[in-house]
Amino acid sequence: MTGRNGQREIRAQRKIRRVAMLTLVIPMVALLGYAWTDGGRQPMRDIVQPLPVPRAGK
Repeated sequence: MTGRNGQREIRAQRKIRRVAMLTLVIPMVALLGYAWTDGGRQPMRDIVQPLPVPRAGK
């Protein structure tokens, strides 16, 4: 009987590890996917300092 209990414990530990990894990996993948698709199109904040614009050649 000890063998079966040991196998159950090993399976339970593996399941806990798998769930823990998925709990960490899924949000990370979602964040990276969002960052990849956004690609910096949305500014994080307004530009408050004016920038010099080069003049067109005359």
